[in-house]
Amino acid sequence: MVQHWVRFNQSGETGFGTLDGDRIRVYTGNMFDNPAPTSNYVDAREARLLAPCLPGKAVALWNNFHALGKKLGLSTPAEPLYFIKPSNSYLDPEETIRKPQQEGKVVFEGELGVVIGKQATRVAEEDALSHVFGYTCINDVTHADILNRDPSFVQWTRSKGFDTFCPIGPVIATGLDPATLSIRTVLNGDVRQDYPIADMVFSVAQLVSRISHDMTLNPGDMIMCGTSVGVGSMKPGSTIEIDIAGIGKLINRFE
Repeated sequence: MVQHWVRFNQSGETGFGTLDGDRIRVYTGNMFDNPAPTSNYVDAREARLLAPCLPGKAVALWNNFHALGKKLGLSTPAEPLYFIKPSNSYLDPEETIRKPQQEGKVVFEGELGVVIGKQATRVAEEDALSHVFGYTCINDVTHADILNRDPSFVQWTRSKGFDTFCPIGPVIATGLDPATLSIRTVLNGDVRQDYPIADMVFSVAQLVSRISHDMTLNPGDMIMCGTSVGVGSMKPGSTIEIDIAGIGKLINRFE
């Protein structure tokens, strides 16, 4: 059964629960460790949805889609290539992505986020999905001009780590098969990306397993699966929407 988990703020109080139509059923405890349902409901229209998780670390993939690798003339990687997105970049749904003081091209990257639900250390590929809690939408915003500005060092952390550069949400969906999902990225009403997760070089299970052999993945941590063709720049005043059927639409402004 598919469930949509959210974090929300209402009247200054933060909580979490599951969406049930226009209502949020409130839970207590820990979202990733036996959350307990209550009889209380919140009107979702009167609450502000927050990023559905605040990962201790967000591990973000590079060159993980065959189509984009082919377009860029990149060889297929033998192992996952990744960097880490810092926590200051996390942004709630409907909030504003802020243009940095550094001038240059800022681009959107619609991605699938894999949220870890159970600690994973050196897990086998066949057991990896049992460590996944669910899936969410991600916009891996990037200051493209900074990335390769210094020829001696690729500036992954700086170019992708500005405040507000990682919108997450609007929900974490459980009970989905990630291989069946597709990602649409819409900029100011125009579809810019529309690609299948099935085109990934490394599947979700492979990513969880291989990364867990490098570092322990803790509940709430997130793997950002990388993006595919159609990445493009945003101008101030733009609205960017990451849409994954079964999860929902992550919508943010860029100002």
